[in-house]
Amino acid sequence: MKETLREFDAALYLDNEEVIAEYLTAALEDPNPDLLLVALADVAKAHGMTQLAKDTGLGRESLYKALAPGAKPRFETVMKVIHALGIKLSVDTV
Repeated sequence: MKETLREFDAALYLDNEEVIAEYLTAALEDPNPDLLLVALADVAKAHGMTQLAKDTGLGRESLYKALAPGAKPRFETVMKVIHALGIKLSVDTV
């Protein structure tokens, strides 16, 4: 019998605020800017992309494009997503 493996979907595991905070913190610590976009997309998917589109005033397709690896979303767009997800970013010294 041949087994089929499903692709890993981080959104399935982003089920509480603490896990989401750790996930986004790790993404922010990585020098690859695409990682933050992927992490935000995963969190958005976990929350529900349709609801996020309504909360941000952006279209679902626009959100998917803005949060795709390699995208160059406007700062305003990223901040709308962060705000709609109820995320607070803070700065700390190293």
